Amino acid sequence: MCRIFAGQDPENYQPVTRRLRLNGQSTSIRLERAFWDIIDEIADGEGVSAPAFVSKLHSETLELRGETPNFTSLLRCACLIRQSQRPGAMQVMAAE
Repeated sequence: MCRIFAGQDPENYQPVTRRLRLNGQSTSIRLERAFWDIIDEIADGEGVSAPAFVSKLHSETLELRGETPNFTSLLRCACLIRQSQRPGAMQVMAAE
């Protein structure tokens, strides 16, 4: 079983830092390449750039919950939710 996980391409978990603006502030976010690939896919499906999608998600999170202590973790969990919505995927998280 662990070979499936251990044998993955190291490019998948290579950290990638992207610079963008959140609420007008320049910042950088560091995520593994596999997560950026999913974020790019989500953004493309929404017809926006990845920075625009991340900024919108951050703004909506602020409206709903206030400041998020670990926004990069929220992004990773958003990617898990996206993956769980694919046909045939196991449900990773229950929606509220």
